[in-house]
Amino acid sequence: MQSFFSVRDLRLRLSVAAAVAREAGALQRRRFFDRTGVGRAYDFKGHQDYLTATDTEVERLVRERFSAVFPEDGILGEEEGGDRRDVNWIIDPVDGTANFARGIPRFCISIGLAAANKGEIGVIYQPITDELFAAATGLGATLDGEPIRVSSIDDPDRASIELGWSNRLPFEAHREIADAIAKLGMRINHFGSGALAMADVACGRSDGFIEKHIWPWDVLAGYVLVREAGGVQNDFEDGGRGLIEGNRILASAPGVAGLLSKATGWAAG
Repeated sequence: MQSFFSVRDLRLRLSVAAAVAREAGALQRRRFFDRTGVGRAYDFKGHQDYLTATDTEVERLVRERFSAVFPEDGILGEEEGGDRRDVNWIIDPVDGTANFARGIPRFCISIGLAAANKGEIGVIYQPITDELFAAATGLGATLDGEPIRVSSIDDPDRASIELGWSNRLPFEAHREIADAIAKLGMRINHFGSGALAMADVACGRSDGFIEKHIWPWDVLAGYVLVREAGGVQNDFEDGGRGLIEGNRILASAPGVAGLLSKATGWAAG
């Protein structure tokens, strides 16, 4: 895939995105550990209010940093929306919000960059494990600076797939997919963060991730990661429609991609 940017510009943007992700992740980590009641019973509404404040605080930090360095770029965030331009940063300030709210240490900051309706950069930072996933068109994918690749597994009986779902769709829609995957003999997981699920596919910890509808801020960064790590995916971007409306996602290791595509009926390649 040919990049919209020069290699120099792409590297600069990737470096800035990685630095911003680390700063935003440090803020997430402070807010996660500063509050009271983590690991004990709590009033969910109170924690949900806290979570909303954290989401907004993190997103505003990221917006300020990108606006200062790349003032011509658009910024689209989960919390505050934004305007769309030829070049757009697409941000999820806290992906894995339910985990964060319940004191479960599996969440991240997800930063994607799209240009001309194509994903160009993906950065995901998990502040609790201090892991930085980063990728850019033609530059490969890395974990803490070391190259990563999707798994080489091709035996469905040994494959592990994460299935995402939400209440935006009836549970039956997700159950049909789960049944189809289970019939292949694959293990099914659900850990509550679409971005980290994609990062797991990119580095070979998981053999696939499937969700019937997912928003661009949840998945664009991971979409670039999996692509650059040698994975097989459906066309999430769909000419730009997926970057506005969201889309389904099937991302997997090549050895099981055909089976997953057949099980779901979704083309991937």
